Amino acid sequence: MEGAATSTVITSTSSSTENFSTSTLVYDRQFLRTASGLLVFAEIVFGLLVWMLIAGTEYFRVPAFGWVMFVAILYWVLTVIFLIIYLTMAYNRIPQVPWTTVGLFFNSSATVMYVVAAAVDAASISHAVKGRHNYNCWVASTFFAFLVTLCYAGSTYLSFKFWRSRDEEQ
Repeated sequence: MEGAATSTVITSTSSSTENFSTSTLVYDRQFLRTASGLLVFAEIVFGLLVWMLIAGTEYFRVPAFGWVMFVAILYWVLTVIFLIIYLTMAYNRIPQVPWTTVGLFFNSSATVMYVVAAAVDAASISHAVKGRHNYNCWVASTFFAFLVTLCYAGSTYLSFKFWRSRDEEQ
């Protein structure tokens, strides 16, 4: 038994997800009853109406409507994603993300982009003949574009108040 050596092996494990919460996703029933929740719901409904009213026409004949469609669909999809994040309280699972800042930047960018899109939408109506299908849909889409702009402006205001209150706490 000469030359027999014993060796000790030390193993350790580490987890790269140690900073993440392991709680399960929950449904926040109260979110849609808050002012923020109502505004997000209105943004989704009015944003859907904007791009559906334009998409149901021959919008490709007026290139400016491509921009309106881009803004409306992009922010509609992103707002739906944010609604899912808020409803499932997924923001609690990733505390490293500054959600108040993300919400503020998202809502303020949506407000600015929708102001431009609504103005482009309104200016592009002159390309349609009054009383025809395209004209009526484009006028309605302009109305809803301005409504969704107001909703995003309200969300920006609430996000700013929440961001500021979080900033003062720290």
